Amino acid sequence: MKNCLNVIALLCVCSTSFIIDAQIPMYSPDASIKADLMLDRENLSYSVSFLGEEVIVPSSLGLIVDKDTIGKHCTNKGYSQKEIYEKYPTRGFHTKALNHCNEYTYELASGEIDFLLQFRLYNDGVAFRYVVAPPHAANDQRVVQAELSSFHVPNNIPVWFFERPNDWKLKTYAGTWEKTISDSLYCVSPNGPIQGPVLLYELKNGHYMAITEAALYNYSGMRLEAQNDASLQVNFTESEGFGITGTITTPWRVMVLAKTLNELVNTDIITNLNPAPDSELFSNTEWIKPGRSVWSWWSEFDDYLKPCYEKEFIDMAAELGFEYTTIDDGWETKWPDKWDQLREICEYAAAKKVKVFVWKDSNTMNNPDNDYAIMRHFFDSVASCGAAGVKIDFMNSESKRTIDFDMQALKLCAQRQLMVNFHGCQKPTGEIRTYPNEITREGIRGLELNKMKQPIPANHNVALIFTRGILNNTDYTPAGFSNPGNTTWAHQLATAYAFTSPLITIAEHPQMLLHDKRLKAILPFLKELPSTWDETIVLPESSIDKTAVLARRKGKTWYLIALNGSQPQQMAVNTGFLPLGKWAATTIEDSAQPDRTIQHTLSFDAGTPLEINMMGNGGFVAKITSYPL
Repeated sequence: MKNCLNVIALLCVCSTSFIIDAQIPMYSPDASIKADLMLDRENLSYSVSFLGEEVIVPSSLGLIVDKDTIGKHCTNKGYSQKEIYEKYPTRGFHTKALNHCNEYTYELASGEIDFLLQFRLYNDGVAFRYVVAPPHAANDQRVVQAELSSFHVPNNIPVWFFERPNDWKLKTYAGTWEKTISDSLYCVSPNGPIQGPVLLYELKNGHYMAITEAALYNYSGMRLEAQNDASLQVNFTESEGFGITGTITTPWRVMVLAKTLNELVNTDIITNLNPAPDSELFSNTEWIKPGRSVWSWWSEFDDYLKPCYEKEFIDMAAELGFEYTTIDDGWETKWPDKWDQLREICEYAAAKKVKVFVWKDSNTMNNPDNDYAIMRHFFDSVASCGAAGVKIDFMNSESKRTIDFDMQALKLCAQRQLMVNFHGCQKPTGEIRTYPNEITREGIRGLELNKMKQPIPANHNVALIFTRGILNNTDYTPAGFSNPGNTTWAHQLATAYAFTSPLITIAEHPQMLLHDKRLKAILPFLKELPSTWDETIVLPESSIDKTAVLARRKGKTWYLIALNGSQPQQMAVNTGFLPLGKWAATTIEDSAQPDRTIQHTLSFDAGTPLEINMMGNGGFVAKITSYPL
């Protein structure tokens, strides 16, 4: 509310009137992106062009609140424009984010309702949102019945979407990534026309557009209902609408625009659109530490969850050099003195320099009518035992009630210096900037499906990097060598290096990692696996449905990573990403046997092509250091 008033005050000072029945152009800082706001006496609409090509044709804007249509019969009250330029630390793909955009704010009235329509144009995308002033009685609740925002994309272009042929598709976003044509998106799914963001379009000029949302707070999560004209209509879980008290601030509706896959993967627009963290809540962030975790659930042997068994996992985490262990579903019911035993586990782990994440079913804590008393008590108990974080599961929704629960969990955990790993949840929207204690989240079809006898195909893993993966916090739980599906062991290793998650939970039983002789060459790569990166480069040899080839840097060490789809690949990858000089590489490559790998060592000059040969469903990882070592 305070921020809304500040914005309105700014408009009162620097507003400039504009004309109804007009087309108002807006530009990104480098002018590569143009958006037009069309105002007439009946409707609001907008369009977007990228490098001179129209990528969103005129599309509707507006909301329906308490049966009033906001966006029709508008009158203007003012307009302002400003440039935003800031840098801030981030984690995942790189260490510094640039927030540089032109912001355009229009102060409008629709009937008796005042609202702001804001656009931000970045060099890699466009975003817009609505801010609706509160009613005269500021504590009155209003119902958002619908949002009229739409995205009319070009016809007959490829679009990537995730599919799961049951009603879990939009509960947990755990679908397999597939491709269709924009005109067919409305009828391609057995579940109907509603799709979950992010949707990735391959534009006709060889560029890319991803449609999603950012800064999802105090609102319902955006879904997209595909129409038979290739357009998308904003859709919500709650068909009857949802209530909001006070100012209505919608999330940003975002179109990421990129000339290359490298630009697409390295976009910061989603976090840019989120507020900076609260300086009091996060006055100290030393307790937020990325890392790797062992995990007993995926292998789930006979002694699963026995305290003595979990202590063995802690011992093996220490031997691997991992920072965490994750105690999953069942500990509360299997441990008769759960808090005493959890405290003992945490103390044992601390002596080994390992920290503990503990699992919790969200449904047992989602009691807003009681001020989340159960959740507060649980977090108090977990923190008092010495755990580092919680893994909260089974949200299975992106309704406003669920989003409110998520935000409350992040706040309460921050107050207790607990990190959060969300599972059974929707896509991220950049919350990690505002709540850096969200260390990762699922919202992805990951390796747990192999355990459920629904093995993950290699092409899905390749596509993930350019679709769901661009949103960061990808808790895929990689590296399952004992149950890899149709993929090779080199492919499994490459997933751990290619997917971005500040908390990397390794699926495989650590005993196998430490003692299986077939993994002898792979083990050093897992022990030194970075959980965040200083730099990520998507190399030109990449394609969404065939092969992903990445160069990633941690400190002065580079890694070359390739994830392959179903067809064998041979390629010579230029190493021009390396600084000039001589380099040494240790490689893990596919063998003729999927459950074996080949290790090579070589030296070369920067810029020299490296030969990569991969089996179908294969992979490749190379560690590259300056020569001599």
